[in-house]
Amino acid sequence: MELKVQPLRIKAGKYKIVLNPEDAKELGVRSGDRVQLKDHSYLTAIVETGDMIAKGDVGVYQECCERLGKVCPLVINIVPTSKPSSISFIKKMMDNQKLTQEEIYQIIQDIVRENLTDIEMAAFVTTSYIHGMSADEIEWLTRAMIDTGEKIEFDTHPIVDKHSIGGVPGNKISLLVVPIIAANDLLIPKTSSRAITGAAGTADLMGVLAPVELSADEIKYITERVGGVIAWGGATNIAPADDKLIRSEYPLSIDPRSQLLASIIAKKGAVGADYVVIDLPTGIGTKIPTADEGKRLARDLIELGERLGISVECAMTYGASPVGRTVGPAIEVREALKVLETMQGPNSLIEKSTGLAGILLEMVGVATRGHGKELAMETLRSGKALTKLKEIIEAQGGNPNITHTDIKPGEYRGELLSPVDGYVIEFDNKRIVEIARAAGSPIDIGAGVWINKKKGELVKKGEPLITIFADKDWKLTNALKSAEKEYPMIVEGMVLEHIRPLQVL
Repeated sequence: MELKVQPLRIKAGKYKIVLNPEDAKELGVRSGDRVQLKDHSYLTAIVETGDMIAKGDVGVYQECCERLGKVCPLVINIVPTSKPSSISFIKKMMDNQKLTQEEIYQIIQDIVRENLTDIEMAAFVTTSYIHGMSADEIEWLTRAMIDTGEKIEFDTHPIVDKHSIGGVPGNKISLLVVPIIAANDLLIPKTSSRAITGAAGTADLMGVLAPVELSADEIKYITERVGGVIAWGGATNIAPADDKLIRSEYPLSIDPRSQLLASIIAKKGAVGADYVVIDLPTGIGTKIPTADEGKRLARDLIELGERLGISVECAMTYGASPVGRTVGPAIEVREALKVLETMQGPNSLIEKSTGLAGILLEMVGVATRGHGKELAMETLRSGKALTKLKEIIEAQGGNPNITHTDIKPGEYRGELLSPVDGYVIEFDNKRIVEIARAAGSPIDIGAGVWINKKKGELVKKGEPLITIFADKDWKLTNALKSAEKEYPMIVEGMVLEHIRPLQVL
């Protein structure tokens, strides 16, 4: 059927077209079916139907237009085509049957090529969550995620890397770990994510200092030239299935263990990492509430790394309260730079950064066992790490002369005051993140939360527990209201809730 093209200046996230219901009926297709776009080029697209498209027309989303050519054609010929075979493999998983390596590869390839609908993607991640995957299937999933994207092949080895599974706010340690490692003549191509549900991802932080949207070739070039890079992984085509799977997991608030494992190791395998340390924040309010769960996850990560020829070690770290005293792009970067410049700053930030860097230095053999942290601390204290970070910033196109005093928080600020005297006895990471996001983080780089009092510290009635920064006054108002409605920390003696007797009518 030949139809007149109506370009839709909207990105669908997949190759999609919209047909008038009458045209769809004549073609014998329904929403969710596939058609092949012929004549100008061959492209398989997913069908949507709607009365907003006139009979005889076809709505073509932006991704399809771009694939069809620099200028979307005036007419296209549409032919029904069969659904991808990977759908039958997903059904096989739903029946709790094991998949072959080829079947898993086909599913991931179809995910990368945008051949699956949102419902089919949701079925895959939900089934993975319910039934899980065997060790072999997780290995094949990881290899498929690597092989369906770009790979960086370095001429020099070893390549080292670090990763945190997240779940703890203020985890700005990559700004210290990467330059410490690179200052010891090792290569560390750190690709990072932007915040999805958090207040600031590593890429959001580095974006305050330098551009982070680097291609795979740029990551390789900069890493080989200065020893390290901190880039946004989303700007590359490294393990592209990962972001697409996360997009399906997010609305369901699930994180299948098989895909968590594959996601971490695939990204490291794709950049050619030989040695990887993985940070596992553990404690109430984190993704790993208990030490036993942390140990099980660590064993799974180490085993998967071995299967792919990557040496993996894990560090369970304290995650029941934020790392340092800042949560939000600008103020986190300010705190990290101050440590690099002066060694003055939160002990939790310094200890965690040098501890993880030390593990990597020992794994590679740059430091002897038991002395890695000592070498990392000396690299930080001597100023070598600061010098190296300046080189990385400059190589990525930023200003290498920036200092922590140059970075300003949002111009609007407000304080949440303690209602009583006492010690801070509990901390709610989730609430801190919610308040920071209400203030505008991570989109507004000046927005965030400064933690005046951490767990175990004494506070007087009327003293600030947290200071909230925002780039816009109305966002500050929203954040303060959120903080006052439900405090993000508990001070001993606080009245948590006032319960009155029920009134009799």
